[in-house]
Amino acid sequence: MKSTIAVLGSGSWGTALSIVLTDNGHSVRLWGRRKEQVDEINATHVNRRYLPDVKLSEHIHAVNQLAEAINGVKTILLVTPTKSMRDVLSQLRVHLTEPVTIVHASKGIEPRTSKRISEIIEEEIPESLREAVVVLSGPSHAEEVSLRQPTTVTVSSKDSEAAACVQDLFINQYFRVYTNDDLVGVEIAGALKNIIALGAGISDGLGYGDNAKAALITRGLAEITRLGVSLGAHPLTFTGLAGMGDLIVTCTSVHSRNWRAGNLLGKGHTLDETLEQMGMAVEGVRTAEAVHYLSEKEGIEMPISESIYDVLFNHKNPKVAVDELMNRDKRHEYRDIHEMYSSKIHKE
Repeated sequence: MKSTIAVLGSGSWGTALSIVLTDNGHSVRLWGRRKEQVDEINATHVNRRYLPDVKLSEHIHAVNQLAEAINGVKTILLVTPTKSMRDVLSQLRVHLTEPVTIVHASKGIEPRTSKRISEIIEEEIPESLREAVVVLSGPSHAEEVSLRQPTTVTVSSKDSEAAACVQDLFINQYFRVYTNDDLVGVEIAGALKNIIALGAGISDGLGYGDNAKAALITRGLAEITRLGVSLGAHPLTFTGLAGMGDLIVTCTSVHSRNWRAGNLLGKGHTLDETLEQMGMAVEGVRTAEAVHYLSEKEGIEMPISESIYDVLFNHKNPKVAVDELMNRDKRHEYRDIHEMYSSKIHKE
């Protein structure tokens, strides 16, 4: 059954997912804050700032009034930066009159609270106004999705039926969607890979090669898994699309905002200079701040994430940070896994 979906967030990812939905026969109301952008999309069917070479379907109707965007819809797709998530949700709460399924495709953790996005949604939107909360995540650059290049993602929810419904909304011949019942793991993996992607960009900016990047990705995944498991995630999630898949694509592609930001940092730019040049949200920066405090709270060792935090917020020289990582005390590669399972067996 075809329907109308509200997509909140008119950046590259929100626009690309709108393309998927309209290709599947749905209508989209694409909400953006800037009236000039909304008018341009409706007049030219192009989102010139974010996807200038892609023609949009006439079934994508842009609006800048939130009430108009969500009027009568059963599904709302949130694609807004983490830093503005609570503000958008507080506005959304005012206009909701009937329960809706809320899908989010954003990747981050709130610094002040260390909350995942699904937790923020549950706090801001009363249970009486939400049917379910679903996350869509995985290795997926908007630039490639908008060109209908083969892409595979995963959706997860506490409500398996809702996840299956969202799977049906999006799946098609070029956009393959799996389900995964580990909501915590999918969100943690999607958020933390951005920190490691900053590190990969820094490594490239410093002029290091593939060996260094492979080590960074592999050991980065190990510490993401450590934190995720401590929060209740399943270890296998981190070997899948939301984990290793998204980590690889974000650490190795020039499409990645986090890689590009890290590359500028590695070449000697300050954080302020980097963010000014980027001109758009770099989720890994805020997530690095959140994970700094979250890992301390959980008692989880995350040396790569901590080094990147120091580069971002304590003005540590990136070269010094790499040297310190390389000169840590020797250890067994799988000590972390041994400790996790020993602890689990002991508790049982």
